[in-house]
Amino acid sequence: MEMEKLSSLISIDADIRFGKPCIEGTRIAISDILQWLASGMSHAEIWEDYPLLNEEHIRAALRFVANGEPMIKIIAA
Repeated sequence: MEMEKLSSLISIDADIRFGKPCIEGTRIAISDILQWLASGMSHAEIWEDYPLLNEEHIRAALRFVANGEPMIKIIAA
């Protein structure tokens, strides 16, 4: 996933969830998605509970965490 595409899917806004990285246009934090996956939820279960999300959002969350600090700088800029 290209950095530009990733930065269009994830936003950091101090006024939303205390500045936690979130899926753009939602209040769903990247950490929420990771916790759901870690608890054993399938992608289909996440989509059922949160229909605003799709496969691209879940992949963006994983990519964001995998890239760490450099990604935060790109999105926050």
